[in-house]
Amino acid sequence: MFVECSGSFGYNVSKKPERVSAFRNVGQRTLYFVLIMFRNVQQATLYDDTTTFRNVGQRTLQALYVCIGLLLYSGGRMEEHGMYFGKNEFYEVIRKIGGVWNDSKERPIICLMKSLECEGLYWAIPVGNYEHRDEKAKERIQKYMNYDKKDIRSCFYHVGNTNEKSIFFISDVVPFTDKYIDREYLNKTKKIHIVKNKVLLSELEYKLKRILSFENMRPNYFRQHITDLKDYLIKELNKQNDNKDAAK
Repeated sequence: MFVECSGSFGYNVSKKPERVSAFRNVGQRTLYFVLIMFRNVQQATLYDDTTTFRNVGQRTLQALYVCIGLLLYSGGRMEEHGMYFGKNEFYEVIRKIGGVWNDSKERPIICLMKSLECEGLYWAIPVGNYEHRDEKAKERIQKYMNYDKKDIRSCFYHVGNTNEKSIFFISDVVPFTDKYIDREYLNKTKKIHIVKNKVLLSELEYKLKRILSFENMRPNYFRQHITDLKDYLIKELNKQNDNKDAAK
């Protein structure tokens, strides 16, 4: 797979070893989660308690979804408004450039819109399940959302429906590229979940643009160091283009 800052996306058929290697890595991760599935099923047979059995079953189902996502995702161009899981490598890059990313949970991200600065660069927002928050956390989120619209803090969060009631961590926005996609976030039909609610998308884009405008005035204001991360990824994309041009 390759990305061009001034061209299209797709597979580089002249580099078959890379595709074989990528397929092998996906296969290894898929096998890993298959083993988790079998382990969970084996554990489930050891319990008589219904609640415990249900919890083990939920973990097994979750592992199954991961397997399906890994098998179906073949790389390629991200879709705007599509939801994905990022690689751990991406969050290591954030720390490498001096940013902070302490979230231990594996959250999907929504690829909200393309960057106008470079082809292949997108703006992505982490998404979480609203109902997984306790009342104190929900009150904090509502407090921020209820700030006066002139206050930038009113744009830090948004609550809306994807396939469930979700919280969008807009102030944790990150620039993102295809390279760091681990797998697609699947809906109940086992297909990538695409957010189609136009009202929701409009509200998210409005808040995101305000966050990015604020970041432009105060570079690296937010903990993930948006500006430094963006510069890092643009350099990566340009280097890929240079390598491609040199190979011609």
